[in-house]
Amino acid sequence: MKRPLASLALAYAAGLLLAQLFHPALPALFATAFLVLVLVIVLEKLRAFLIFPLLTLVGWTNFETRTAVISPNDLRVQIGFTAALVSVRGTLLETPSLRIFLRDEELMKRSVVAVRVEKIRRDNEWLPATGDLIVTTPGEVSENFFIGQPVEISGVLARPPTPIVEGIFDYRAYLEHLGIFYALKTDGTNSWRLGENARDRPPFSARFIAWANRTLARGLDPADESTQLLLAMTLGQKTALTDEVSEPFMRSGTMHIFAISGLHIALIAAILLAIFRVIQVPRIACGLIVLPLIWFYTAATGWQSSAIRSTIMMSVIIVGWSLKRPSDLLNSLAAAGLIILVWDPQQLFQASFQLSFFVVLSIALFSPPLEKIRDRSLAGDPMLPPQLLPRWRRFLDEPLRMIAAGLTTSVAAWLGSLPLTAYYFHLFSPVTLLANIVVVPLSGLALMANLASLICGDWLSWATELFNNAAWLFMHLMVSASVQFTKIPRAWMNVPAPSLTVIALYFALLIGAMSGWLFARQRRVASVIALVSLVILGLWRWQSSRDETDLTVLPLNGGHAIFVDADGKKDDWLINCGNENSIKFTLKDFLRAQGVNKIPRLVLTEGDVKNCGGAVVLDEMFGVSELWTSHEKFRSAAYRDAVAHYQNLSRQKNFNNGETNGAWKILFPTGAGKVAKADDRPLVLRGYFHGTKILLLSDLSRTGQSALLASAEDLHADIVIAGLPQAGEPLSSVLIEAIHPRVIVIADSELPATRRASRTLQERLAETKIPVLYTRAAGAVKIVTNAKGWSLRTMDGQEFFGGAK
Repeated sequence: MKRPLASLALAYAAGLLLAQLFHPALPALFATAFLVLVLVIVLEKLRAFLIFPLLTLVGWTNFETRTAVISPNDLRVQIGFTAALVSVRGTLLETPSLRIFLRDEELMKRSVVAVRVEKIRRDNEWLPATGDLIVTTPGEVSENFFIGQPVEISGVLARPPTPIVEGIFDYRAYLEHLGIFYALKTDGTNSWRLGENARDRPPFSARFIAWANRTLARGLDPADESTQLLLAMTLGQKTALTDEVSEPFMRSGTMHIFAISGLHIALIAAILLAIFRVIQVPRIACGLIVLPLIWFYTAATGWQSSAIRSTIMMSVIIVGWSLKRPSDLLNSLAAAGLIILVWDPQQLFQASFQLSFFVVLSIALFSPPLEKIRDRSLAGDPMLPPQLLPRWRRFLDEPLRMIAAGLTTSVAAWLGSLPLTAYYFHLFSPVTLLANIVVVPLSGLALMANLASLICGDWLSWATELFNNAAWLFMHLMVSASVQFTKIPRAWMNVPAPSLTVIALYFALLIGAMSGWLFARQRRVASVIALVSLVILGLWRWQSSRDETDLTVLPLNGGHAIFVDADGKKDDWLINCGNENSIKFTLKDFLRAQGVNKIPRLVLTEGDVKNCGGAVVLDEMFGVSELWTSHEKFRSAAYRDAVAHYQNLSRQKNFNNGETNGAWKILFPTGAGKVAKADDRPLVLRGYFHGTKILLLSDLSRTGQSALLASAEDLHADIVIAGLPQAGEPLSSVLIEAIHPRVIVIADSELPATRRASRTLQERLAETKIPVLYTRAAGAVKIVTNAKGWSLRTMDGQEFFGGAK
């Protein structure tokens, strides 16, 4: 069988996929796998077929064994779903990493580390416990805490948070795929203590990293951005990779250079093998020397998953090369994948694993047909001797072939990563093709310079500084190139995540087209029919989505925003935006997940900073075509600054009471009135979508509610959305009677505590017998309207439906 490991790896991976769907009892799985194993041994004629279901069962069983609750000391048994104040004793699985970010224009530091728990204390009693957890601590912990160190840490232990809205990063799911089900939050570094038998010195790998840090920074400014990025690329230290620094690399598709991956491992292995071969070291000896060295590098850089995957694959290749076995990239890839998934089956569901393997798989599958196209494009007249070619043609021939080879590899890798980049990062970056042709060679040169610097070390300091400065120059050029590439028009764009079905169809069609399978003469008619059917299906689904209007209510740290996704991006609305922190940590990611690249209309309903404080930052991030406000003159400095910003750009417009703008009718404020508080006269809007009425009350106070009732407007709506006023309660009983809603949404938040719906309010609204949703508990609320009616779904799984009128 050609490439047998590929079939075996696919069978094993099928078992991991089944484990996501079905969870039978472990004894039943073990018994079934053992039975099939017996059949494989006994039935020799069927062995070639039975080996595949056996591997599927092995994968299924392995996954269930790793994730099931088996021990009575498992943290999931000890803690359950309730947060608890605890102390834990365990071992650091890594050296704490430092994360740096801006909040309220203040530079914040946070240490993050994984801990393997051995004991836990609740109610002053130490109990045995098993499991891993993630610890987050404000500030930077002492250098005495490093990988392998026993520790005792106190804090609040709870399940990691779930996303408050669809499309943003799911931290809980990410940690669960790492086998971590709990997060421990501490007040500060004072909550950390060294455990018994603590080490005086860190392990050799940690000391090597400390030495490498000093060596690679010799002759450079340690605080310089390019220096920090060099350490991130070479040693895997992510402290410098803040959102602002990472963004150009993400958008240009070059962020992969900062993951210790195939580029790093292959380059280091190639340099070492070349050195040893130059001094005529035999092949087998080369392999025996290089393998421990690349594994040491992987260990020293923190056992990153991408590094482990790349090192396993490179080990397979080096072993084959040492034994003079013919290499096959697909077979080597399958072998590496099988080894990794046996060791850690949850890696199959990690974005980094999928991107790594699909990129390498794409290079293996798509490079040959792309190389044929390249060779045909560059081929000259076969009847013309090279000596008769013009001199300029002969001079440019080799550079053109090198550029074409880089472009071929870049296209193959881009095609493989395209749907996964859209799915996980909501990005489509055509400029990736060009950016990688420039950035990847520069990163290779920077890595070579850094490796030379480490070889020279302290004993040849002048050469070390020379190589460090060369590496700094290459990194500076990479940063500049990434920034410039993202400035090209349409270089990148935010896109909504494709469905898993679309991703599967994409790869099926791509592989079929590249391999020529779809274009075989006997399949051409069937291929055309299938492709036409897929196009018709896609057009039908696209038209169906155009007949819907979605509204999403997002809680934002005391405020709330409402995003209206209508037919066509030009008809979208964003009503309020939260403060600057809300935009940076929630709204930005949500809008990108919706495929928003520019906001057509932003509405500020009132002057409270919690709802309008980020309006200027939002314009800087996305661009806002129009700002709509009322004629009221709020005293809020943030509101006035936002209005002035858009007025200076001639992009600010006013609503008039009673007018209709698109699907919205302005119900309040009426006439001229004195604004005592921002909540007394905010904008009140009612939307009419496919027969469904949705009323937005903003943070309307009791004074404002009385004025709204006195306006004699028809206030009836199917769904009403209200925030919390600074004083008093939203939705008086008289107002609820006038609106007569079928569902009430109260946009409250966990923090600050003053923005939580009070128990008195909850009890009063419960008496109405109308379903009431609180975003603090339910998360974001999504309302979908169409000709058939409306549906409402919350992040915690509640659903409501209503028919069209």
